[in-house]
Amino acid sequence: MTASTPIAAAALAGVPSGVQAQGVWAGRRQLFIRFAGEAETATMYTAAALVRELERQIRRSRFHSISIGGRDPLANVPFLQAALAEIPSDIPVMLDTDGQRPGAIRDIAGRLALIQVTVEFSGPEATIAHAITTIKAAAAAGRRHALVLVPRDDTTDAQMLRIIQQAGEASAATQVILHPSLPSGDTPALDRRWSGLLEQALTQHADCRLALRLPPPTGLR
Repeated sequence: MTASTPIAAAALAGVPSGVQAQGVWAGRRQLFIRFAGEAETATMYTAAALVRELERQIRRSRFHSISIGGRDPLANVPFLQAALAEIPSDIPVMLDTDGQRPGAIRDIAGRLALIQVTVEFSGPEATIAHAITTIKAAAAAGRRHALVLVPRDDTTDAQMLRIIQQAGEASAATQVILHPSLPSGDTPALDRRWSGLLEQALTQHADCRLALRLPPPTGLR
């Protein structure tokens, strides 16, 4: 690194260890690189400082993988490139993204084992198109890729089926994980809607499954 090269740094909400709440590796113990949101307490990390922290925790305990997530992680590509180049190569790394920066995938895909696009049905329709483009970019980069659907109470079956169809058309290798919204109450239970929805989803794309999220504080993302 020359004197004129800027030091890659980013605002992180921390580097916690925990259990992945959702998606392909739900239930796996991971280290989380969490980019800070506007309302979160943030600490500035250089890429070198992040790598040192990851290595410290990996020496002390055992983890399945590292998860990159939080608010808009792909807005920090130079930071991620610098860090990923130094992270021990024997631990898998996944990216959990909302899919809104598909053009950034190619810049860091080489070090990723899994690219997970999470759709929470909270934005405009254009966000869905970007998510599908991200799946295409992950497939083009030769990385494992998944679509994780986290519907709201007002999300319709038609909305979910449409995006599942689009994901299958984008890449036949897409893993689709549907996390149902749970009713409130002391003993929440799923109704038959979800088994029927999964049956319909499988007519759109062969690799779909239904799974419950792990709630906090156990589940993290």
